Amino acid sequence: MIQAVLLGLIAMLGNAEYLFGTSLLSRPIVMGALTGIIMGDIPTGVMLGATLELAFMGAFSIGASIPPEMISGTVLGTAFAIANGSGAETALTLALPIASLVLVFKNLGMVFILPSFVHKADKYAEEGNLKGVARMHLLGGFFGVNLIIGLIVAISFYCGSPAVEAFLGIIPQWVQRGLELAMGLLPAIGFGLLMQMIMNKEVACFFFLGYMLSVYLNIPVTGIAIFGGIIGIVLTQLRGRNTLAMATEVGVDEDDDF
Repeated sequence: MIQAVLLGLIAMLGNAEYLFGTSLLSRPIVMGALTGIIMGDIPTGVMLGATLELAFMGAFSIGASIPPEMISGTVLGTAFAIANGSGAETALTLALPIASLVLVFKNLGMVFILPSFVHKADKYAEEGNLKGVARMHLLGGFFGVNLIIGLIVAISFYCGSPAVEAFLGIIPQWVQRGLELAMGLLPAIGFGLLMQMIMNKEVACFFFLGYMLSVYLNIPVTGIAIFGGIIGIVLTQLRGRNTLAMATEVGVDEDDDF
């Protein structure tokens, strides 16, 4: 019971961006570590959180896109995996459907609970009552989103352990083996997502340079990262000097015109 309450509080902490701002507390690697502390197995919590971080790497709310509720998925998936002595494949199996299901309840809270606080905040804004607006902001975030997620996580962990054990018992061996193989692909997927965001003609040569240094010269990743950082600093300084020189030349040309 105590663990269930603490896990609910951890989920509420991850959802408290309305209070702390975008602090990245909601990321799986943070939630996994905190869940590991509650469950008494910090190394496993960190490992599972890092694994789920790869799965939820692209889970950012951009525009009208609403990603799955990764906080509850990470907390419950990690907690159930540790409680049942399972591995990362179990955490992933549970986290993804849990995240999608909890998102439904989160949206219901935003549709039926949050608007009342928003309308009240609008009224306070018309009256010039800034403290009232701030109060509605905090209360709306707490009751409209935060409390719902905390209750779902706490109740699910308290009531769901037997169901999860039964569910894991009926999973065929070939499915578990497939999930294990899929877990091995997650790092590649994560790097692929990062490359899709940052890769262009200017940085592609550095990617292949790092690959060559690692494969053919057996330089550790830390050494390659330090080497890349030095190159980045040098290129930034050179680019800054070139920009300053061009600006100076333009200024001299304008003076000559007068």
